[in-house]
Amino acid sequence: MISVLVVDDDFRVGAIHARYVARTEGFTVVGEASTVRGAVQAARELQPDLLLLDVYLPDGSGLDVLHQLAADAAGTGTGPDAIVITGARELATVRSAMKLGAVGYLVKPFGFAAFSERLAAFRELHQRVQSRGPSAQTDQAEVDALFNAARPTPAPQALAKGLSAPTLALVREAVRERDLSAAEVAEITGVSRPTAQRYLSYLVRDGLARLELRYGSAGRPEHRYRAAT
Repeated sequence: MISVLVVDDDFRVGAIHARYVARTEGFTVVGEASTVRGAVQAARELQPDLLLLDVYLPDGSGLDVLHQLAADAAGTGTGPDAIVITGARELATVRSAMKLGAVGYLVKPFGFAAFSERLAAFRELHQRVQSRGPSAQTDQAEVDALFNAARPTPAPQALAKGLSAPTLALVREAVRERDLSAAEVAEITGVSRPTAQRYLSYLVRDGLARLELRYGSAGRPEHRYRAAT
């Protein structure tokens, strides 16, 4: 099993990512952290294979975590790999993450399918390296395969103005397994009904959720929402 440390400043979003990890074959969550200090300490104690690392942390940047762990591993190459999972879309941040050795970059919000693809690519990379050993010789075809598995993905378009990536992730998670109305989503996530409606409309417009009409005996049909698979 590939051990994972989840790092996110919002414990609710971190819990979503932990559930995604649990649904992905070959991975297990060994810890969660919400600060730079906590992430570095947990990584040193738990020695995970992989960090799922947010950039925006209350006491600094997730890139600071990569800096400190890279210093720990200097000369040994024994530090964890990292997939950056964040709302940060600035090219400078993406470039910095790449230079610090991140093997993936996933921009919030995203669904389980996109998340699972990144982890599957990392699993392939991890298995290739583990099966050969650090001193094994390789050829160009295998080098290309390793770099393709590790290549960070480009950032998608920014969210519509006024939308928050963590809130959007919570709303999408709420409708992941069952049909809900905007009022029910508002109750589950703790936002107002108009806010829930705005986020649900965004998910439908971008193909991340489906709108279904439930007809009763009389009156207007009820709008029900469910995450697209």
